[in-house]
Amino acid sequence: MPKLFEAIVKDPEYQPILPDLLKRAKSNLMVNAVMREALLSDAANALGKMHDVVVEAAKPALIGREIIWVLPTTETLVRFPKAKLGKAHKTAELSQVWITQEKYESIDIKADTEIKAGAEYSKKFFEDATWGVMERQTAEVGRAIAELETEKVLALYDGIAAGDLAGGGTYDGAGTLNWVGLVGFWNRVKAENFNAKVLVINPNQLADLWQQDQFIHSFYFGGMADVRRGILGETYLGMKIVVSTKVTNGTVYCIDTDVAAVLILRRDILTEPYENPKKDCYGVVASERIGLGVLRSKAVARGSGW
Repeated sequence: MPKLFEAIVKDPEYQPILPDLLKRAKSNLMVNAVMREALLSDAANALGKMHDVVVEAAKPALIGREIIWVLPTTETLVRFPKAKLGKAHKTAELSQVWITQEKYESIDIKADTEIKAGAEYSKKFFEDATWGVMERQTAEVGRAIAELETEKVLALYDGIAAGDLAGGGTYDGAGTLNWVGLVGFWNRVKAENFNAKVLVINPNQLADLWQQDQFIHSFYFGGMADVRRGILGETYLGMKIVVSTKVTNGTVYCIDTDVAAVLILRRDILTEPYENPKKDCYGVVASERIGLGVLRSKAVARGSGW
């Protein structure tokens, strides 16, 4: 999860940019308005307060990070080796078995995507705005970043060609998603020698599944459930259920998140003051820098038409 401001201040990765960040915060109208309205001692505390609001608002919508391997990195490019499994061959002499060595391919993933959202207002707005109003607008910045990140993760899975999916095609059904269909998705991934870790669905498909006794009885919740975020505990198939309105109604994904794809996180959510005096615009902007790539497409089952 994204770091709160206290953790960012202590992070060696961010320390080189903090002096400039705090210098700009001191002259920023929105930061100063927050300092005044929230009764904070200085601009650094005000910027920290705004950053924490952004992060807390982003957390519930960061569903994308539940359905992909997230790898923090300090590099702009990460190379991932893909091992082709060794094969055993039986020779004619003495019935010996000869095992060929593993071969490796590599996939390079660049942290070339910046997701950014901001809130900007005129000088007049800050003369009258209360902290409650500014807090709500700041929270919208965090929510917007998180939702766009989730959309990009889902688009990555949507971009896998049907023939490259588990089972060699989409797994399409008719009518409502039921327990048989859920097991079918799980089996598609299992048949490719991967382990399905997550099933990703729209709330309408969840409503269908709650009508199935087998689905209801398959759960243990424990500490793995976060119903507010749309994350249910694992079924006894070993899959957790993730529910999001960002998933197209009728589309289902079943994913081995350990190997299917990766989100490299070059810069996690960072909140900065923003100003454009010529346009009389002041506010706050938050951004992150990521990279996305598919590693093993056969670890993904996708279907539609339920």
